[in-house]
This record gives sequence, structure tokens and C-alpha cells, in this order.
Amino acid sequence: MPSRIEDYAIIGDCETAALVGSDGSIDWLCWPRFDSAACFAALLGTSDNGRWLIAPADPSARASRQYRDGTLVLETDFETADGKATLIDFMPPRQGSPILIRLVVGRRGRVELQTELVVRFDYGASVPWVSRLADGGLSAVAGPEMLILDTPVALHGEDLRTVGTFSVEAGETIPFVLIHGPSHLPRSAAPEAANAALARTEAFWRAWSDRCPSVGPWTDAVRRSLITLKTLSYQPTGGIVAAATTSLPEQIGGPRNWDYRYCWVRDATLTLLAFMKLGYHDEARAWRDWLLRAIAGSPAQAQIMYGIAGERRLPEWEVPWLPGYEGSRPVRVGNAAAAQFQLDVYGEVADALFQARRGGMPVLERHNAIRAATLAYVETAWRDPDEGIWEVRGGRRHFTHSKVMAWVAFDRASTIMGETGNDADAARWRRIADEIHAEVCSKAFNAGIGSFVQSYGSHQLDASLLQMPIVGFLPATDPRVRGTVSAIERRLLYDGLVMRYDTEAGVDGLPAGEGTFLACSFWLADNYVLQGRRDDACALFKRLLALRNDVGLLAEEYDPRAKRMLGNFPQAFSHVGLISTALNLNRVEGRCPRA
Repeated sequence: MPSRIEDYAIIGDCETAALVGSDGSIDWLCWPRFDSAACFAALLGTSDNGRWLIAPADPSARASRQYRDGTLVLETDFETADGKATLIDFMPPRQGSPILIRLVVGRRGRVELQTELVVRFDYGASVPWVSRLADGGLSAVAGPEMLILDTPVALHGEDLRTVGTFSVEAGETIPFVLIHGPSHLPRSAAPEAANAALARTEAFWRAWSDRCPSVGPWTDAVRRSLITLKTLSYQPTGGIVAAATTSLPEQIGGPRNWDYRYCWVRDATLTLLAFMKLGYHDEARAWRDWLLRAIAGSPAQAQIMYGIAGERRLPEWEVPWLPGYEGSRPVRVGNAAAAQFQLDVYGEVADALFQARRGGMPVLERHNAIRAATLAYVETAWRDPDEGIWEVRGGRRHFTHSKVMAWVAFDRASTIMGETGNDADAARWRRIADEIHAEVCSKAFNAGIGSFVQSYGSHQLDASLLQMPIVGFLPATDPRVRGTVSAIERRLLYDGLVMRYDTEAGVDGLPAGEGTFLACSFWLADNYVLQGRRDDACALFKRLLALRNDVGLLAEEYDPRAKRMLGNFPQAFSHVGLISTALNLNRVEGRCPRA
């Protein structure tokens, strides 16, 4: 298996996804939904936990890979002394059951290859019963799950694995088609021919990505990030998961392993802006509508994250039979942070709906009702401590970022009321916004440090403070903001990249140590743009672009010491940050679109 997170690429059909290693191994696959039990889980254990390898028999074969331009069709080229072959991996857009197709195409000479399919359902726990079908295919069944593999390659069972060897010559194409379905239903009709499915898949992605406008020198990077966001979307509902994986560690060998296959409310504003600014209004509207459905109900019950259809119960449990990525335990399914109180989500919802309105999206009557109910709740709740943006497990505090986002909720409401002629409500919400603003400036600014701090009375810094000028709380040129940026540069930068906060301080209730947080580094670049430090912004942005893997993907974090990615992958928050900073740098006036 590939040893590094960045050795993987993603394929998907906008309802689920798989991670494909640079060696031709699929080590992570969740079917039929992002958050369903994995069919392959070797990424978090060993090959015995399920994987699918197609690779040259010659271990000295050279490999390189790339996506077909503007698509999610992955090509891995293998070269041996005897020839060259290409492995093409993709998932066609759904027309029924989810399908994963692998094509081996001969390019030159003759290449000997091997395949090994280890099917394990339920996060590697369930060994299926594999049998041969009348038409020559194979079925693997365990409880409610069934996989069917169609291929002309002769396969046989060996030590609870399905294996085979074959060769491909120049001009020859050998297909492998894997189909998921419920085990109690008869096999669906034969899928379309593999080459036709490839053409349809390529046409789908090209038609979608070709709509991306020019973003100057950053266009290719932005287009790949847009494709990644689309890949992480769940088309039936419009939800967008934070990542395709669970439990890839923020600290190798440590316990900072979380399930990110859910939809975070705090991603809403930046994701909406990314789609709207680039002309993808259907995706922006679908995400807005998902948000409105997810948060519907009592504002006091609003969560920081939901399932892909808006599910609220996301119980966290551990998977003891998986040893975890490079021994990083525990492996978790579900996320207990869903039950936390995080004040900032109310500001994120308010800002998302505000930006949707500004972007010309039709205003639904439900907007107004949700805004009124939310503000009535936050009018009191903003005074309470919370767990904060980083979902700490070390107790509630008066986090500065949380208060700033509470200010955002009332600031945006006051602006909208003023624009619609409701002067009384505009004045009421502005008074509360001003009260929050004054308290933050009084209690969250540490004159001795010359900077805002993580929470009231603290001496700790926090990269979320970089959001203050981005959301318009204070101008980027305000001396207090400049002092905060300078303090973060002094104390939270490691090798030029931004740490979220000092984990040694114990605020999060976990052992110290993690990588630099890539979204925060993009925020610093945005602050440089706002402060007129364009050269610094460009230098940092180029540094961040250089951290992408060979196919343009980013994880959640990066470890400058080990020079490797950390955290779940690919990470929507990182790619949204990339798009936002690229848009900022490409704007003539150099202003942030969110401010």
C-alpha cells in the first residue's frame, strides 16, 4: 500500500468516493454513500481489511499518474522493460447502482499484470461469501451487502482473496467492472459497456469544469479544487462532506483521528461564495437549500455538522479491529462534536444566507423566519461560553472567534433590515452587534501582547483570529488587526505555515502535537491581500500550491518536519481556502469577496 496520504487520488460519482493509491491499489471505498460502511478499509489497517490492487507483476515497474484534464478520470501509467500500460479508474455518474470501473489499456509492447481483490464490508470486519456467477462474473455477499465483479480475466480464490494474472498488449483494453447492490435483490441489468461509460463520465466532468472562468494564473488550481468540491458533494441532497475519509490522523500515531464524512455548517459561507463567484449557481443553491433543511427547527438545537441528508444523530464509536493509519488509534466512526455548542455556527448561517442574497439567489420566506428565530435565540446565547471553532474537548470558554461570529449574525441582519426599510429592527440588531463588538475589543484584546487572543483572559493565540478582517469585524489596517497578524507570524508559524493554536497549552483536552492547518495558512494569505501585502500573499499562496500532491489534492494539514500531509483527505476546507485566496489575488482591487 502507498505509505503517505498524498500518495492517493480520489475518484467518485457525486454520491460516494474511493481513494486510489499511486501503486494501483484502491484502499478506501464507501458504498453506496459517503458515510456508509466501507467495502475496503486497508487505508486504516492492512490489506486483510479490504483493497483492490491492479499493478504490474514486475516490482521494478515505473508509475506516474494524472487526471484527464478537467475530469475525475484517473490515469496511472506503468512502464516495464517490456512495455507500457495505463490503468484508468473512474466512477460513472449514477444511473442506478454505484459502479467502479478499472480499464487496463496496452500502450506499448506487452505488460504482465496481477490483480488482487480483498472484499471486506463493515470497515474490514465482514468476510463475504464469494461465488462465481453463470455469466462468468463473481459475487461477494455479506448480510445486506453485495458486490459483483465483471471481467474477462480468469480469477480464482486464494486465502480469502480473489487473485489473477493477465497480460495486456498494445491496443488492447481489459475491463474490470465492480457493481454494488443490496444482496436481497436480483442482479440489475447489465451495465453499459465500459468504454461508453468512460466517454459519458469524461463528458460529464468536462462539461461541468469547462464552465470555470479564468482566475488568472491560478485557473488550473481553482478548477481542480472545484472538481474536488463537486466530488465531495452528495448530489441527491446538495450536502458537501468535509472529506471522504475518517480517522486519517492529525498526529501520526496519536488519538487526533476524527470522522469527517459529514457536512459542517461553518463551511457554508466560503463554499457558497466559491460556487457563486465562479458561476456555479446550481451547486450554490443546492448547498443553500441543504443548509436550510438541516438547521430547520429550534435554534437552540442547531448543530455544527449534519449527515449528508441532514441527519442529526452522529454517534461516535470506535472500531477496535482496525489498527489505524500507521498505528494511529482509535479509528472512529461518527463525530461526538455534533453535540457540542459552538456559537459561531449562527454567524455562519447568517452570513451564508446574507451572501446568497447578495449573490442574487432568490430569497425564500423561510430565510426570514429562520433569521428571526435564530436572532432571538442568539440575543441571549452569545453571552455563553462554547467549545469553539476547533471543537475542543477541554471545556467551554469565551472564544473570541465565536463572539466575532455572533457579531456577524447581528451585523448581517441589521444590514438586511436597513436595506428593506425595516429601520426599527435594523437599529435593534445594530445595538446588539455594537455591544458584542465592544465586549470583544475590551475582553479579547491583550495590550501586553498587542494582539487579540484565543479567548477572554487568555494569553494564547489562535489562527481563527485571522477571520476578524475577513468577515469585516475590523479593517485589516486597524492597528489591533496588524498586531494580531504580527503575533501570529511570530508565534503560530512553522516553516512559513500556520498552526491553529498552541496545542501545548492544553485547551483542547488532547495530547499536544499536530501539523500546520492549511485553511489557516490561506487565511493568512487573505490577510496579506487585505493589508496590501500582495507580494507576501503571492509567496505564501505559491508555497501552499506547491504542497498539493501530484494530482492537485490537499489534505487538512501538513507536517513541515516530515514533509507530508496529515488529516482527512481530500479536505474541502483546504480546497475552499485555495479558491478563496485565488479569487482575492485575482481581484484588481485586492479585496476579499467575503468582507
